[in-house]
Amino acid sequence: MDEQPAGSLGGLGDSGHGGAGGAGASWRAAREVALLFLKLGTIAFGGPAAHTAMMRDELVRRRGWVSDERFVDLMGVTNLIPGPNSTELAIHLGYDRARRGGLIAAGVCFILPAALIVTALASAYVAYGSTPEAQGVLYGIVPVVIAIIAHALFGLLRTVIKTVWLAALAVAALAAYLFGVNELLILAAGALLAAAVRVLRHPPGGQNPVQSVLAAPLLFLGGSPLFPDPTGGQLAQLFLTMLKIGSVLYGSGYVLLAFMRGDFVERLGWVSHQQLIDAVSVGQVTPGPVFTTATFLGYLIAGPIGAFLATVAIFLPSFVFVGLLTRLTGWLRASPWTSALLDGVNATALALMAGVSYQLARTAVIDPLTAVIAVISLVVLWKTRVNNAWLIAGGAAIGLAHTLLW
Repeated sequence: MDEQPAGSLGGLGDSGHGGAGGAGASWRAAREVALLFLKLGTIAFGGPAAHTAMMRDELVRRRGWVSDERFVDLMGVTNLIPGPNSTELAIHLGYDRARRGGLIAAGVCFILPAALIVTALASAYVAYGSTPEAQGVLYGIVPVVIAIIAHALFGLLRTVIKTVWLAALAVAALAAYLFGVNELLILAAGALLAAAVRVLRHPPGGQNPVQSVLAAPLLFLGGSPLFPDPTGGQLAQLFLTMLKIGSVLYGSGYVLLAFMRGDFVERLGWVSHQQLIDAVSVGQVTPGPVFTTATFLGYLIAGPIGAFLATVAIFLPSFVFVGLLTRLTGWLRASPWTSALLDGVNATALALMAGVSYQLARTAVIDPLTAVIAVISLVVLWKTRVNNAWLIAGGAAIGLAHTLLW
């Protein structure tokens, strides 16, 4: 598959060469990326599955910046590196549109709204001892998010599930997830199974197929940096501890909770267990990446400068990893056996997205009103090209009215 995505700007190299016109086009593309991901970072409630669905709606369905095939490839490979998957997907999509400028613009603008909101909530928490209640707003928003994810899943099915074999793999991955198998194990197993089937059927010339399959994970899961406990000041220790977590963390916000409890509650004793639970809760009820939990903790530990340093440190590895990954994604699709590996990753990643959506729906659609919100949102998405922001705003208004009236 051609590495140049549909709808992207041709002739824009990594350095933006091409004279004044090329530089101007590169700047305009980076500006487009910045504005889009600033909006997404402001309205993207619901966690990584919802973020992915909203990105597909905006970049594939509405703007045509990338094809569905390219989108699912990027979605698949970002699941195989440490860090927040939806943020890394945003960074890679920004790179595809505007190269290095887009990479930075997409990541920063997707993270910034959540970081600012969480910093404000942390300030209120420090001042008043509790976080502001947002249950009424979330009551109406989350059913809309369920509809957005469902719409994206249906749209991606035909792109990802190319054969009966991949359909069976996706069903098996979904069942494994619902039975509690670790997400990373499911992704790795899906990738290896798909690559093994391809290589065993069509061994590459002059290469041992078993060695090819066993070498596949090394493309993604190279040694991640680990840092010993620094001996400097508190700010340096905060920065390096968050940098370590961002460099090695796979999995959900619950895994993030375990890492932060081990470092900040048990080892350093800087926050209490209750403060950590409150930080994770704020990260989950605000838009954008759940990793902004780090912003909240940084504020509790060292005020605004702590919030800034913690945010930079936990997200910095994602920019580095994606910067390296941009060199590999096109090559992975070009080689027959690594292309099969990527197909397996995409099928299992879609299954994981479906599993997360099912679990979220069980907690979000709790009465007739939330069911109606979800169904109407799905119908509107199916029949029109309405922007997700309007649906989310409508859901928030309904939820707030419901709370005030009942």
